[in-house]
Formats: sequence, structure tokens, C-alpha cells
Amino acid sequence: MNTEYYFAWWNVENLFEENNSANRPEWLQKKLNAELKGWGKAELQIKLQQLATVINAMNDGKGPDLLGVCEVESSRVLLDLVRTLNQPKRNYAVVHADNSDMRGIDVAFIYDRNLFEIETTLDDAGIVKNRVFHHVIQKQNATRDLVQVNFKTKQGNNFIVIGNHWPSRLGGEIDSEPYRMMAGETLSYFLDRIKKIRGEIPVLVMGDFNDQPFNRSLTSYTLSSNQISKVKSNRNKNPYLYNMMWPLMDGTQGTHSYGGEWAMLDQILVNRGALKNKKFYTSANKVKIFSFEGMIIKNEVIRHSRP
Repeated sequence: MNTEYYFAWWNVENLFEENNSANRPEWLQKKLNAELKGWGKAELQIKLQQLATVINAMNDGKGPDLLGVCEVESSRVLLDLVRTLNQPKRNYAVVHADNSDMRGIDVAFIYDRNLFEIETTLDDAGIVKNRVFHHVIQKQNATRDLVQVNFKTKQGNNFIVIGNHWPSRLGGEIDSEPYRMMAGETLSYFLDRIKKIRGEIPVLVMGDFNDQPFNRSLTSYTLSSNQISKVKSNRNKNPYLYNMMWPLMDGTQGTHSYGGEWAMLDQILVNRGALKNKKFYTSANKVKIFSFEGMIIKNEVIRHSRP
């Protein structure tokens, strides 16, 4: 029996705990004090409810099986989101990589434990460790990260998901581009390492790349392509990725709107191991940008409440 899973990605934009939260380090509170002014429990609850409304509507009202997110401050606020989802048939858990981003925002995953489990291993002391890896892209200060989680389905099929939040275009697209190239090179290294250790295991790459599929950071440094045949070819020894968002780039839709024009900054890609594994991949035609009436008005994205 074939089982179809619903994977999704969303930049939830500054999902911070309330201002002066006891869980926030002093250095970060000082940095965010002005930004979070007036951001209390009531405001946070409005944001959580708005996020939950959209997430719950995914997958025909059943919610996603696995959701990657970025710009979350902590596991605590992510668990608050899970409780707000209140999906009775779900057994959601979170994976959060707490990095040293200068604004305290991280990449994380929400996944259904009824469907997936995280691979584990034993360390030298015999202690069980989850197979989760992350790497921070450095500028002058730590900023943004890549998070790799090794999953296994209940049927025993292994796959890997890598969540990405690449350095922003702050300061200009051209001047900031080298940092995203660095992120792309790092992701390519992750994929090469995975291939050497795990062979052709399916890998799903998702994230907010702050670049479009045709930008050099993704084509030349991450080695992504819009040609399935090129990625599947055994002649290519490099860890190529097929960018599943290319067919959606028709100018009428996107994941980010600025100046009345759509951009495809949020993307989902798959490796050769996924494309050649019929248990994992069936068709790129099933990839879509999720939206419903009320999210977009007059070609403008309606943003959820945020600090």
C-alpha cells in the first residue's frame, strides 16, 4: 500500500516569546527590547491563532504531516503553536536547533510522531542521541542556519530533511549575495557528506533561501537544476538537486511579493536518491504554493500579527 505524506515549509516571521520572557537570555532581551515593546501574551496568542488557521487548513484540513519553519525563537513558542493547532488526530512533536543567530531566530520542524520517528544513535558513552545536525552560516556575526534531521517512517523507510534559512538581502542583493553563496556551498557539502555515508538515501531540502531558483547561490553553489534527467543521471557525480519550484514560476504566483512582483524565495528541492526512489517520489506536479481566500487581497500578502 502506498502512503502519501504532506510536507510543507513556512517562514513564520519573528515567532518570538512575549517581551521580557524569563526564558530569553539577557543579551538577547537587550537586543530585542525595542523591537518587542508591546509584544505581550495577548499579541502572541493572536499571532499563534492566525498561524494555526493557515496550518490547519493544509492537507484538506488535516494539517501537514511534516512542517519546516524558520524565524522561531524557541521550542517553547513552537510547542505553543502545536497546542494552538489542536489537531486531535495528530501526535505532533518539534525539533528545534537552538543556534547563535544574532536575533535569536532558528529553523525547526513540526512532525507527526504517528508517522515518523527521528533516527537515533549511541554515543561513546552509550547514550541515545537524535540524528540532528545543524550549521550556522557566519557573517561578521552568526546568522541563519541549516538543520539536518534524519527521519524514518513507521514502515522503516529512511529519509533526510534539511531546513534552510539563508542570509537575507539586507544591504542589497548583490552585496549580500556572497553569504548566500556560502550557504549554498555548505548545503552542497552536507549533501556530498550524506551521499558518502548513506548512499542514495532520499533527501528533501526546504527553506527560505532569500534567493530565487535561478540565482547563482542555488544553481552554481548548491548545484540545483530544473532538469530532472540531469539530476537522475548516474554520470553526474556531484550531489545535484532538482528544484521543484521551477514549474510554478509563471509570474502569477510566488512565496514573496515586493513592489507588486512575485518572487520564489521559499523552495523545496529533492536529490537523486529521492527522484529514483519510487517509495519516496512520484511526481513534481503535486508541489504547490498553499493559499486560500483571505490570505491574499489585491495581490498583497496579508501578514499575520507580528512584533
